Amino acid sequence: MEYKSFSIPLRKKSPISINVIPGHFTTSNAHVNHYLDVSSLKANVSVAQSVARELAIPYSANTIVDTIVCMEKTSVIGAYLAQELSKDGMASINSGSSMHIVTPIHNTSGKLIFQENAVEWISDRNIVLLVSSISSGRTVNSALECISYYGGKIVGISSLFMVMPNTLGQEVNSLFTSDNIPDFKIYNTNDCEICKKGRKLDAIVSSEGYSRL
Repeated sequence: MEYKSFSIPLRKKSPISINVIPGHFTTSNAHVNHYLDVSSLKANVSVAQSVARELAIPYSANTIVDTIVCMEKTSVIGAYLAQELSKDGMASINSGSSMHIVTPIHNTSGKLIFQENAVEWISDRNIVLLVSSISSGRTVNSALECISYYGGKIVGISSLFMVMPNTLGQEVNSLFTSDNIPDFKIYNTNDCEICKKGRKLDAIVSSEGYSRL
């Protein structure tokens, strides 16, 4: 990866920013020309608190939330989001309520499931789904299918980054989108313009980070 990374803030003087690395990267189902590093948003405590405050805005006034389902290592943000939504005060419809933070697991067949002790926090509950990033929508769709199976009601989807346009068929509250990244491109693995130019892959990327090739 010979190109220098750069940072994009959520807005001027905001503590929330993403680190962007230009290059040639592969995900599990696509090639991209920029890697979006959101790890500090998930791992830095003070930043995660700021992220939670931003993500709480669409829900605070009029969305009842019982449970936050966290995917892709977003549990720290999820906990702060629950704290923000349940703060005492007239501005929040969830003021004083008790929320749960849950993460599904994969069974031996690779399907997402909730463990038995967590099912009561999903069934007939109002759920906000929190993910790190949305590109193809596979992770979100798997989570939505799982939540639906256990009888949960989705009242919101939030992400740190989302590739535009949104093809999920429902609104997503995302901090950043590909519109914030200059010249962001995503390619089908079999029709990648960067590959056609003969450039080798720089790294494999996932919600966990990246591994150089």
